[in-house]
Amino acid sequence: MRVQKIIFKNSSVTLILRNPSKMSTTLNSNESVPSQKKKIIVLGSGPNRIGQGIEFDYCCVHGLLAIKESGYEAIMVNCNPETVSTDFDIADKLYFEPVYWEHLWEIIELEKPEGVIVQLGGQTALKLSKRLHEKGIKIIGTSFDAMDIAEDRGRFSDLLKDLNIPYPEYGTALDADEAIAVANRVGYPVLVRPSYVLGGQRMRIVINDEDVEKAVISLLKHLPGNKILIDHFLDRCQEAEVDAIFDGENFHVMGVMEHIEPAGIHSGDSNAVLPAFNLTPLIVETMEYYSEKIARSLNIKGLINIQFAIKGDKVYVIEANPRASRTTPFIAKAYGIPYLNIATKVMIGSAKLTDFNLEKKLDGYAIKEPVFSFDKFPGVSKELGPEMKSTGEAIRFIKDLRDPYFRTLYKERSMNLSK
Repeated sequence: MRVQKIIFKNSSVTLILRNPSKMSTTLNSNESVPSQKKKIIVLGSGPNRIGQGIEFDYCCVHGLLAIKESGYEAIMVNCNPETVSTDFDIADKLYFEPVYWEHLWEIIELEKPEGVIVQLGGQTALKLSKRLHEKGIKIIGTSFDAMDIAEDRGRFSDLLKDLNIPYPEYGTALDADEAIAVANRVGYPVLVRPSYVLGGQRMRIVINDEDVEKAVISLLKHLPGNKILIDHFLDRCQEAEVDAIFDGENFHVMGVMEHIEPAGIHSGDSNAVLPAFNLTPLIVETMEYYSEKIARSLNIKGLINIQFAIKGDKVYVIEANPRASRTTPFIAKAYGIPYLNIATKVMIGSAKLTDFNLEKKLDGYAIKEPVFSFDKFPGVSKELGPEMKSTGEAIRFIKDLRDPYFRTLYKERSMNLSK
């Protein structure tokens, strides 16, 4: 298969390729010529789809620019023609390939990079970290084992127990019978969750043994071999999240966002307010303290997102994502700080947090609005839950909490909680 397009700009060349491995075998040649520069590969998020949207493209673009600023050749692997990361003048070299292991391995063998960044491309990129680790390829930033602890629901809950951080009662299962036993032990309602999934895929809130069995059978049918976490669902509580950067020494909270929707709605489907508007200073301080404790324990290098549930005055940790989250670009735009550029340089090791001015400036509040495309999918249930259904997000700035838009959102939340 031939080179799809070669673009010359300012004496530099960007290649958009179609399967270099097939080129080398069918044509006995490979038109992708690796340079002698030190290079870093960034994995993109692939096609836009429900559960993983365009926000990660922003992360990849700013990561690529930071790599070039740090003196490396920036190589992008992605297959979405509608994203900025696949524009010809963003990366030094673009492989327009599906973000699958077979394609990535061929590229790595040819390019021999210093390492691969998986933190910027969402769950699609993160899931390839195990293969990279097994092949001895350096993962830039947080190690595979730390990522695995955060992503493996059971291992992460064990970590929280060791750190004495509150979390919902839980247990792990490999089949329906084990799941039912765990559900009866921790108490209904329970949240049935798989590990290493995109946008809350196959997550279900269930209230009895029959529903647990159905949820587990469906989960294992679509995600065979996945470890299942059954944890007690904290009903009628407030959700919030923290996005942060850790460089191995210094910890910086990019933002604390409070969700308007009640617990049980996926964070990607929730309206969220930056900064938090209804949480006490003690609760916010506790969230930040737990976040730093987790980041230090995992030895995070780069980005981390942590989800919280607040019931009464108690703060529970629900999950941690050792990567850029959907809200990272939102926070960067709201505060006007190039957080993705900073985080990438921290991952590479070319800078520390103390090298940057991280003073936050925001006049009022920023609201993250989920964007839904239900009109494009007639017949699809519009009921929101733990599995993500939004296809993007928008940002709305308000001066104060008397804003009519915010008051309407908060009134709807109060009505939902009273049901």
